Amino acid sequence: MTTNGSERPAQVQQRTIISVDAMGGDRGPAAVVAGLVDSARADADLAFLLHGDESVLRPLVSQHAEIAGRCEIRHAPRVVTMEDKPSQVMRHGAGTSMWSTIDSVKNGEAAVAVSCGNTGALMAVSMIRLRKLPGVNRPAIACLWPSRNPGGFNVMLDVGADIKAEAEDLLQYATMGAAYARNGLHLRRPRVGLLNVGTEEHKGRAELKLAHDRMTAAQDAAEFDFVGFVEGGDIPSNRVDVIVTDGFTGNIALKTGEGTAKLSSDFMREAFASGLLSKLGALLALGALKRLQKRIDPRRVNGGVFLGLNGTVVKSHGGADATGVSAAIRLAAQLARSGFIDRLAARVASAGRAGQDAAVEGGGQE
Repeated sequence: MTTNGSERPAQVQQRTIISVDAMGGDRGPAAVVAGLVDSARADADLAFLLHGDESVLRPLVSQHAEIAGRCEIRHAPRVVTMEDKPSQVMRHGAGTSMWSTIDSVKNGEAAVAVSCGNTGALMAVSMIRLRKLPGVNRPAIACLWPSRNPGGFNVMLDVGADIKAEAEDLLQYATMGAAYARNGLHLRRPRVGLLNVGTEEHKGRAELKLAHDRMTAAQDAAEFDFVGFVEGGDIPSNRVDVIVTDGFTGNIALKTGEGTAKLSSDFMREAFASGLLSKLGALLALGALKRLQKRIDPRRVNGGVFLGLNGTVVKSHGGADATGVSAAIRLAAQLARSGFIDRLAARVASAGRAGQDAAVEGGGQE
């Protein structure tokens, strides 16, 4: 096993290679390596490029036979912290584990990058090193949201890549979100909704109304069904598969949802521990409670996907444990094997042409 990437065993060449930032998470590299081990046990066709301080990573990796011969360490002496500003990382990020992780995708050595690090810095580095897909104005971060749909999840974007979004950006988000749902959730023709303060067509800001018209015109070219405006209550519903919004609104909705889920879990735990009868009731309901916990466990869907770049990047939650890291790697592998990026580029191009036609027919007013 080499550290300079000049040689790699022939059998590894046939595997799906994931580039992983080992140093950016709150729980440290031990949690990341544990996630790699879980992933390796579940998927024999995975291999890893692990980026970080070799003196720290080598002892951790050597403890696990499951990743022997499947994990190549790339030494990167510096770390991007959660406090680092994206602008600083853009100028001085070379030599960090995050930069090295993205470069492995840029150079074609790995199919997907995974990092638990600073979100703003990761997006900045990804933009610099991978560049945007042709026709994409603003990349977006897509997340999976627990829902009443048969697959158990909806896609929502943007959830924090950029606080702004014009009509053309929202159309691109719809196209990219539908492509993600098609490849990540196996939905042939996803249903797309545009988040608004009401479902009536006269409500909302001007850019939302214009985006509504463009999504209607582009849905056949991008192969999604546009259901119109949706409200906050529709985010976890079975009315839609993809929810489109700007990054400001999406990030607030995501953090509110996470906080509400934790509050509900805490309240339930307190209620079941409040007395002897409550504890007995919890014991009798243990099976149902475990099923509920598994269904809403955010670690199972850990991983926001950066969409609109010349390469796939999965952003794992900063506090992810081994289960969360493994889930992010599993998502990365699934997208890599589906040929996601090539399909996404084609969808963006075709939807963009349809949206431009709609704008011309409507007088080109924005």
